[in-house]
Amino acid sequence: MKKKKSPVGLIIVLLIVAVVVLLVKHFHIDDFNVVRPGVLYTSGQPRGMDYTRLLYRYHIATIVNVRTSYEHRERNWHNEEVVWVRNNGVHYVELPFEKRDRVPDANTQERFLAVMADSSDLPVLLHGSGDDGRVAMLTAVWLIKARGYNLEKTLAEVKKIVYGRELTEAEAAFIRDLTK
Repeated sequence: MKKKKSPVGLIIVLLIVAVVVLLVKHFHIDDFNVVRPGVLYTSGQPRGMDYTRLLYRYHIATIVNVRTSYEHRERNWHNEEVVWVRNNGVHYVELPFEKRDRVPDANTQERFLAVMADSSDLPVLLHGSGDDGRVAMLTAVWLIKARGYNLEKTLAEVKKIVYGRELTEAEAAFIRDLTK
């Protein structure tokens, strides 16, 4: 005789799977990448509890945001971010440049290098809206100009940030020009 399987067991398994999926999603920061532990981290836009996790797990001292003012209106994340950094003693720097440009101008590069050179600002979280290349290009600036990385090593790090997508010709040319 075959035993009938109870639907209760299936329901319990489904509930456990649902809870695990929700917890993983809740504790996941979009496009998070460790460039140099204790110095530079990159990500997409943090949300909600992401900020607290970044502070307590990675001891983020400064958040550098590359998004432009019109991007700030998306889901009211900007107000949440500004209030959170004020309440938690985290330094906040806006270095906005256009998503379509993909590469930072000389002034933006200098300002970012100044943040990275100030030990009181470290560690830094550099974020944009996700895989749009701006974060990767500023990371390339720091790796080459401050850390002395060569082209190949920089490209390897940048590809981690853009999750393996091919760089645009403008991005590749920008990085090559940095190494000259």
